[in-house]
Amino acid sequence: MGPLKDVKILEVGGIGPGPFCAHVLADMGADIIRVDRKGQTALLVESKYDIWRRGRRSITLDLRKPEGVELALTLIEKADALIEGFRPGVMEKLGLSPEICLKRNPKLVFGRMTGWGQEGPLSKVAGHDINYIALSGALHAIGQAGENPSIPLNLVGDLGGGGMFLAFGIMCALYEAQKSGKGQVVDAAMVDGASILMGAFYGMWAAGVCNDKRGTNMLDGGAHFYNTYETKDGKWVAIGSIEPQFYALLLKHAGIEDDPDFNNQLDIAKWPELKKKLAEIFKNKTRDQWCEIMGDVDICFAPVLSYEEAVKHPHNVARKTFIEIDGIAQPAPAPRFSRTKTDIPLHPPKPGEHNRSALLDWGISDTEIEKLKKADVI
Repeated sequence: MGPLKDVKILEVGGIGPGPFCAHVLADMGADIIRVDRKGQTALLVESKYDIWRRGRRSITLDLRKPEGVELALTLIEKADALIEGFRPGVMEKLGLSPEICLKRNPKLVFGRMTGWGQEGPLSKVAGHDINYIALSGALHAIGQAGENPSIPLNLVGDLGGGGMFLAFGIMCALYEAQKSGKGQVVDAAMVDGASILMGAFYGMWAAGVCNDKRGTNMLDGGAHFYNTYETKDGKWVAIGSIEPQFYALLLKHAGIEDDPDFNNQLDIAKWPELKKKLAEIFKNKTRDQWCEIMGDVDICFAPVLSYEEAVKHPHNVARKTFIEIDGIAQPAPAPRFSRTKTDIPLHPPKPGEHNRSALLDWGISDTEIEKLKKADVI
């Protein structure tokens, strides 16, 4: 099921953005075999909790042996795309360079996921999400005024700037390959993707409508009308009343229509004081009370929910935003399609769970599978 049901992808197992890329493509119906390292049994968590592994099948393969490399190349011959997330040069050392793989399959899309990119002074240096978004300018821009930069989980680098951009790049290259008959390498770097996500802010900075002091601009917590506020019960609400009509409703339902300090919404000099006033007002009622007052009004209001609360919220329940696989609540595949609907994904596999079934489905014979087992390759 899903719009990618006829796409075959080989994923050379890694961590972070590579598995996330495979996860979103598998959610869309792609047939993906994940190659885990032979002998790998322990995951950071039990496999059913490793949601980024869901939707595809796993084989364990020893790529240090010539037979293992040859099996990988045989699978690559049958694949539309490949996903790898090693540092530059590792696939070449394994004997699985783009040149070798494209020689075996000229239509192959070779997706490469790194933090710094395939070239440049830092290309072979270790790093994580926090380092890549630091170099893009994104980390500097996130946080409260006068405080440390806030770490936005690993959403900006690994996921938004990494895995999603690799998935987009792979799909662009697959579309082009349908016309040209030729594959190519997709070089997805998290520092590049995070920088693209920051594009509009670089534009506003160049135009002089925002500055590079975090926590002082409209969308970074500087504005009183685009912020979070603690409620009487120690919970939080989020306000995004940017447009004048929404701002007017915020003032009305917060009971501050008669305070002249709030009249000039875009007077930046008054924002710090207005934030303090709103903070005092929101502390007067519980989060549930504010939901009753503002929840169905065009204020651009929402309660700040925990994991457990988000899964149970009526809107998310109505849209089936979350599903359960093996008793584990997790996000449903997105986006949604009117005709090529997606199915509930396969459970996250244990390493090597599909050594036989996946290889058989991809055209590897029973006899060859037995030979590979005897050679201690799988």
